[in-house]
Amino acid sequence: MTEEVIGREAAHAHLSRRNLLIGIALAGGAGIAYARQPAVANPVVPEKLFEAWVPPRFGRWDVISQSGVVLPPPDALSDRLYDNLVTRVYAAADRPPVMLLLAYNNAQDGVLQVHRPEFCYPVGGFELSETRDITFNAGGQSVPANIFTATAPNRVEQVAYFTRLGSSYPRKWSEQRLAVMRANLAGDIPDGMMMRVSALGIDRTQAQALLSDFSRQFIESANPRLQRLLLGRG
Repeated sequence: MTEEVIGREAAHAHLSRRNLLIGIALAGGAGIAYARQPAVANPVVPEKLFEAWVPPRFGRWDVISQSGVVLPPPDALSDRLYDNLVTRVYAAADRPPVMLLLAYNNAQDGVLQVHRPEFCYPVGGFELSETRDITFNAGGQSVPANIFTATAPNRVEQVAYFTRLGSSYPRKWSEQRLAVMRANLAGDIPDGMMMRVSALGIDRTQAQALLSDFSRQFIESANPRLQRLLLGRG
């Protein structure tokens, strides 16, 4: 065997060993990445079951309609953004009707995230006031929430809401994205829940008192499983 042939075979063997080592390293990296891939921790809630958890009446409040509530705008991801989307209008004697929207998705992965009302209302032709921080108190828990005024030519709506992602209650879109990123880095894909309540024909001061009290009664009267989705317990 000539020296030239021996040299070619040696080079080929060296190349094969190098390719093998690269292949092993890549496979190991892929295995580690797969093992650290965030996991969906919360099951999908069937639509009819979720709706059954929403009380038709509580305290002095009764459902009078399921329409008339401003909805998130449709888009290419609508069918995936919300596992559950429920609207109700409640009425009580001597109080303005309150419109309720509940939106839930079992997996918030950075691509699919619950729309915030500050995005939905302008799409519907509303002009928004500055959003102000408030707090809902329910079930012995303080929940960070927001309130703003949405104005259209024939409608002025006082809107309050909170969004829960995993164990966080982000008040801003940037906080919401950060909460998802932190959960994903910790190996978790959190669920997302939004509760929005609103009323017509009153000012923001009146609305804050009305909507805060309504929200407290609604959460405390809700099915325990819906209450856990709202408050993030269990």
